[in-house]
Amino acid sequence: MAEFTFAIDATEARARAGHFATPRGVVETPAFMPVGTLATVKGLDPLELRAMGAQMILANAYHLHLRPGDETVRDLGGVQRFSGWHGPMLTDSGGFQVFSLAQLNTVTEEGVEFRSHLDGSLRQFTPERVMEIETNLGADVVMQFDHVIPGQSDPAAARAASERSVRWLARCRAEFDRLHAAPGAPRQTLFPIVQGGIHAALRREAAAAIGELGAWDGWAIGGLSVGEAKPAMYEMLEVCDGAIPTDRPRYLMGVGYPEDLLEGVARGVDLFDCVAPTRFGRTGAAMTATGRFNIKRAENRTDAGPLEEGCACPTCRRFSRAYIRHLVTSDEVLGLRLLSLHNVHFLIALMRRAREAIRAGTFTSWSRDWLARYHAGTSPATDP
Repeated sequence: MAEFTFAIDATEARARAGHFATPRGVVETPAFMPVGTLATVKGLDPLELRAMGAQMILANAYHLHLRPGDETVRDLGGVQRFSGWHGPMLTDSGGFQVFSLAQLNTVTEEGVEFRSHLDGSLRQFTPERVMEIETNLGADVVMQFDHVIPGQSDPAAARAASERSVRWLARCRAEFDRLHAAPGAPRQTLFPIVQGGIHAALRREAAAAIGELGAWDGWAIGGLSVGEAKPAMYEMLEVCDGAIPTDRPRYLMGVGYPEDLLEGVARGVDLFDCVAPTRFGRTGAAMTATGRFNIKRAENRTDAGPLEEGCACPTCRRFSRAYIRHLVTSDEVLGLRLLSLHNVHFLIALMRRAREAIRAGTFTSWSRDWLARYHAGTSPATDP
């Protein structure tokens, strides 16, 4: 795990600007990581992602295990070669699917038994099996298998899931170490996930228990943005900021609304991911500095302006709101693709601007003003 290092270049209050080095490249932080669940960020070419400044992307072990199969991906050279993305990559373990597909699975101490949402076939995910799958996929960073439950769960349920996640982490690490002792194993590192719902004591206990299992190249914060109120999420980030080592990258899983990214950076988070920008794009919604809007609205029918004034993305440089609305209302795939491209670019650019502000010592004032405009619905003159 010596190939993975993290250095902090500048701080302002709890916000940090740094760089996370991996065998396939360096990720400047804070950073937003586009989600490519099935080894593709929906609708976007890897070259487009690279051109807009994407540094690291995600894929999902659960979905790739079901199709085309993790062994198939391994035999084709690993998920980066398979997908055409040659930069740093992370695979989620499938723990979120324990939550999102709860009606299809049964959780025990051994693991999760579930039926495929594709064909109904019975499958078994254990910490050991997930480590095998993620090793086959070959991404740089692999996530532990954890037990995710709704964010507003009561203390007893949150404790049970959090403590089970720590026990599963110990099994993940043992299997990860065994698999990576073999000749030819991919160059990877394993991140633990701090669970505990919206209960501060449980978050602190989980972080302490994870620390007792050894050193880690990075830490993740999970089980947020799954139904709890935003103030509760921000409170848990403050708790985790005080409980997680400061010399490792912190990854907040599944969070990608603009306001949450800036609030997370202000609370010491370095990495984010979310399906929101492409999901919004596929439903006709554009992210802007004045909030989201639906391109299908009638007032966009003759609007010759871009989605966002001053935005440097290819969509805004080349196409009007009127044209994109025409594409979307005509069910033309290009319209959804252009919206997705803009939305992903918007979040990547927002985090680039946050890095610049931290290094300049202006993050607190800049983010306060940006959020005030965002919530008030008045647009700044330039790209985020």
